[in-house]
Amino acid sequence: MTKKPQYKRVVLKISGEALQGSLKHGIDFNFCEKLALEIKEVCTLGIQIALVVGAGNIFRGAENTRRLGMDRSVADYMGMMATVINGMALQDILEKVGVPTRVQTSIQMHEIAEPYIRRKAIRHLEKKRVVIFVAGTGNPYFTTDTAAALKAMEINADIILKATKVDGVYSADPLKVKNARKYKTLKYIDVLKRGLKVMDATAISLCMDNKLPILVFNLNKHGNIKKALLAKDIGTVVK
Repeated sequence: MTKKPQYKRVVLKISGEALQGSLKHGIDFNFCEKLALEIKEVCTLGIQIALVVGAGNIFRGAENTRRLGMDRSVADYMGMMATVINGMALQDILEKVGVPTRVQTSIQMHEIAEPYIRRKAIRHLEKKRVVIFVAGTGNPYFTTDTAAALKAMEINADIILKATKVDGVYSADPLKVKNARKYKTLKYIDVLKRGLKVMDATAISLCMDNKLPILVFNLNKHGNIKKALLAKDIGTVVK
């Protein structure tokens, strides 16, 4: 007997680094096609899914501010433009595998994407379309993690799925520290107090204030998105 999904509507936060797959820079279209097929399988379960994409595979605003001395606002706006490129790429790949998709942007650019309108986004989801939110919050100084938290609350999502390269939250970087301990569950306040790398502090605080759970899991393992939505025992839950 197939287990029923635990969630009706979710936000999947995908970093730009995830989209570069095995490449050092840019978009790995082979990886994105596999991701699109996983999302298609999730949609057949009747789950409404929205994506929030980052831009680290193309441009990092905060990093270039530190390294190059760029004006932070300019660098952040450039990063927001990079998320639009990623969103358009995902839309094209999803639609090629038969998933109806809409891109909504927080910075208006009518020729290539819809402006973000909350009610319209919800209607798309109700019509079984995947909605891709791009351009972050539309404001500098805010990360795409914060954008994911805001959009999830606005569209009344049940949970944020935070896709990463590791299978949960650890006491230290498991790729560097051999004995790093994995947490099965965490409280929001513990994430903030310990400075754990889940999402930025603003995003965590927003989720804490609105009781929105976060599931951190490994995107690189095939089938994990479906497992997460079927409440299989994977990743770390922050609640």
